Amino acid sequence: MTGAGGFLGQYIAEQLVARGERVRALVRRKLPALEALGVECVQGDIRELADVTRACRDMNVVYHVAAVAGIWGPWRHFYDANVLGTKNVISGCCHAGVTKLVFTSSPSVTFAGSDQCGVDESIPYPTRWLAHYPHTKALAEKMVLEANEQHHLLTCALRPHLIWGSRDQHLIPRLLDRARKGRLRRVGSGKNLVDAVYVENAAEAHLLAADALQPGAPACGKTYFITNGEPVNCWEWINEILLLAGIAPVTRGVSLPVAYAAGVALEGLWTVLRRNDEPRMTRFLAAQLGRSHYFDIGAARRDLGYVPKISMAEGMKKLSVWLSANSGRGL
Repeated sequence: MTGAGGFLGQYIAEQLVARGERVRALVRRKLPALEALGVECVQGDIRELADVTRACRDMNVVYHVAAVAGIWGPWRHFYDANVLGTKNVISGCCHAGVTKLVFTSSPSVTFAGSDQCGVDESIPYPTRWLAHYPHTKALAEKMVLEANEQHHLLTCALRPHLIWGSRDQHLIPRLLDRARKGRLRRVGSGKNLVDAVYVENAAEAHLLAADALQPGAPACGKTYFITNGEPVNCWEWINEILLLAGIAPVTRGVSLPVAYAAGVALEGLWTVLRRNDEPRMTRFLAAQLGRSHYFDIGAARRDLGYVPKISMAEGMKKLSVWLSANSGRGL
């Protein structure tokens, strides 16, 4: 698998080991936590076909979880990892005789800035993109689905939305950091609904997808939204997380048009200055924070047997325990 050292990847690796699977991970550096699990770590770069092919040898299933995420940065930074890296994974699977490929995509591949209320997988890719990340992930997803049944390889793609939970080193810490610095503002009316998925549910969905990839099965060549199936009010949920960390709730806000205009202006300024760090606001971020985006997971339930085992409420309890245990570590 790729991305085993990341948030979701670690949970996938743990679940595979727990059910007795032999696991090999392509990693950029030594990861003692994975090695302690019994994961075979092969050092290499996803952008190098030879490294990927070497890691794929003697494997039956590849979970391609690695990606460059973010709301800002050079096109080439995203393209090389997300598109060329995925092309290498597909080629590596074909060269090594891998029979199944499960790709971690993102619901953002369908997001053009408008509300998405209960949409299913029939929603098309947009004709315009608000950030390089969703654009490159869409290109990669399309390649994976088109590779289905090439060289005896069966493929599918999962679109987990807002993965969260214990041990998160990205979404939750960044949210808390912004709030502590007074840089978090509600965008829009505060009534927008969003889907999220607890990390253990997202990981299990990947194992279920691999199991479902059988010749002639409906999962082959398909993509699936993966969430908890419990849309929540975005800003009420954010405030619940802040409360768990002992941070005051967000009470100040800006309208979506103002936030979007600020994103346009800052993106223009960052482009002129050739800055690669993330602006405080972008068009994509404004739309994500101010619009509703929740999804129909009926296809995943039907084709993969996916049932979210950890509810949003139970996940919040787990998050509370983790935040309390790590309160002295900058969280």
